[in-house]
Amino acid sequence: MTLHASLARCLPPADPRAAAPPLLLSESGARVVLGGEADGTIVPASVRPTAASLFGPRGAAIAGPDGPLYVADTGHHRLMIWRNPPCADRAPADLIIGQPDFVSEGRNARGDVGAATLNVPTGVGVGEGTLAVADAWNHRVLLWLRLPDRSNQPADVVLGQRDFGGCLANRGAAQPDADTLNWCYGVAICGGRLYVADTGNRRVLVWHRIPQHNGAPADLVLGHGDFTTRDEGDGGLPGAVGMRWPHAVVEAKGRLFIADAGSSRIMVWNRLPRFNGAPCDAVLGQADFDRGDHNRGFYDPSAASLNMPYGMAMMRDRLIVADTANSRLVDFDCGRIETGGPAERLAGQHHFRDKGENRWERPGHEGRGRDRLCWPYGVAASDGTAIIADSGNNRVLLWDFP
Repeated sequence: MTLHASLARCLPPADPRAAAPPLLLSESGARVVLGGEADGTIVPASVRPTAASLFGPRGAAIAGPDGPLYVADTGHHRLMIWRNPPCADRAPADLIIGQPDFVSEGRNARGDVGAATLNVPTGVGVGEGTLAVADAWNHRVLLWLRLPDRSNQPADVVLGQRDFGGCLANRGAAQPDADTLNWCYGVAICGGRLYVADTGNRRVLVWHRIPQHNGAPADLVLGHGDFTTRDEGDGGLPGAVGMRWPHAVVEAKGRLFIADAGSSRIMVWNRLPRFNGAPCDAVLGQADFDRGDHNRGFYDPSAASLNMPYGMAMMRDRLIVADTANSRLVDFDCGRIETGGPAERLAGQHHFRDKGENRWERPGHEGRGRDRLCWPYGVAASDGTAIIADSGNNRVLLWDFP
């Protein structure tokens, strides 16, 4: 018997008569499904690059209620752009960045790294008229200072590298610095600031203004007390400062939230940090600052536990969390956040103790399949709709709030 199985036996059995928690998203499921699974042949349609397919998308963002919609089609090494939010399932994208056309794939378009190539793009952020893409395996962030309006429009600014030709982790150095990146998986633009989850360096970098030139150094670092440290947990337990795999960042109403996926928790600052290594004020998903076990060390999740949360979004004063390894979304009332506090609403599962990928069934596009999730990596929210990168199902869901 495994340790997790043994621990799970210590929990009281679930009451099948227990009422289901309130729904986070519409009971009817996603209004629109982009990408998706097989076309009836042996090879899933979603593996083949087309203008309507996706392969392991990990990030999405929308510029406003009328679009554009941006999706990091991670497995195909490209950014897909819909000028307006799609109204029909499997609607084709209008623009593409990272490949010469919609039917090609390959890291950096099978060529040299450049201002319009991508290698495992993950996080996408939009704001202040700027588009940011975390080009994770090129160890850089690309910025378009004007939203792109044509396919393969080159980025205006690169961060983490000296120029658009660089692609080495920490620019090839043994240690990081204020102007280097290492497996940067998340990016956000909030309040005129740029946040980058520099996952491989176990930190989050902050630029107080959108950078205007290549290789600009960050102004602030969280996760460490300086720019040259990269130890997991800042060299110790997770604590109120250290991080393991930071992946997503949300700023809202003077508060900051960071999804430390590797420690299965959300770090919360009640005021925006003003100095390097500022400790957080609370954590969600764990009972205290020093723990980092998946689902608090139990096999089954609960309303108060998380398992590798990779994505976050803010909607109507509620923090939406993509609880990735539990294949669900949960939300927290920002007016009642405290360390170890429980989530209130749920999507993707029937109960807080469930964790099955697609509820252990096939996802499908019709009927019940539209309300299931398999390893959701990213979530954004706009105008009453959640945009979910349902990575394990090779699709993106546009799913309305009740």
